[in-house]
Amino acid sequence: MGKNTQKNTVSNQISFWTANNVTPLQAVSYAVFEKNRVKLYLKRDDLIHPLVSGNKWRKLKYNFLEAQQLGYDRILTFGGAYSNHIAATAAAGKHLNISTIGIIRGDELNSQSNDTLVRAAANGMQLIFVSRQDYQNHDQLAQLYGQNCYVLPEGGSNALAARGVAEVITEINAQLTQPPQYLATALGTGGTFAGLVNGTQNTPTRPLGFAVLKNGEYLLPDIQNWAPDFGQHQLFWDAHFGGYGQVSPLLRSFMLDFEAQTGVLIDPIYNAKMLLRLSQLVESGYFKPNDTIVALHTGGLQGRNERLIFR
Repeated sequence: MGKNTQKNTVSNQISFWTANNVTPLQAVSYAVFEKNRVKLYLKRDDLIHPLVSGNKWRKLKYNFLEAQQLGYDRILTFGGAYSNHIAATAAAGKHLNISTIGIIRGDELNSQSNDTLVRAAANGMQLIFVSRQDYQNHDQLAQLYGQNCYVLPEGGSNALAARGVAEVITEINAQLTQPPQYLATALGTGGTFAGLVNGTQNTPTRPLGFAVLKNGEYLLPDIQNWAPDFGQHQLFWDAHFGGYGQVSPLLRSFMLDFEAQTGVLIDPIYNAKMLLRLSQLVESGYFKPNDTIVALHTGGLQGRNERLIFR
């Protein structure tokens, strides 16, 4: 396939996905919100695509297009064993006919270690497993394994990712009669939250970010870089509930209760933690009666059962 033809093909597919993948905005009834008369909606980005799920497609979209415009035919990126980003990048690469390479944290792993890695490999991603110590030096790994590759950061977070995420605001505002007071998202690398900050400039909506890892304050400079107009938006650094990837009995109990009451599956790494901390804030009176909160369901359901509550 010629370079210009390939560019046009990718551009056309991205335009097609954007035009046809507006995700539902679902009103949900959960007891603590009902009791405090706070309205909760879920922006169901988990339904955006069966494999490239949630915020990941929004974050990847302009990065894939940029890679093609710059003449790259391979994308290299980074992630852990259960990385939603790794799974989504592999699936997007297969869909758009672009080769992908994943640098995976943990040299004790292999392509059959779990469902996420099995699916990534099945979607054509070349998986390279490195020690946790070596994994910390992304620049060196990119030089070693990423010659002639478009290098995408861990989690896919950069300015282009924030641009893609910002587009969700237009969808949400078209689905409601008036903008919500709050827009909530889990925070892992900061790109999604930065996109929400950019997308809600000059609107009455206030983004709320819930960090799912300990000591996440180090992400603040990146967020401010991707969202130059970052102001007094609220970030909650205590939504990790034991640390990244940790699933406490409290979190498991909440997750099962939320799913039973709403009928919506959530993942325990990001969305369950965000919704649990959000529920605690509602219970504490942080929000006023009749406030509307839209929580961004960022997907991440692949490998859910083996990872968490049934192991």
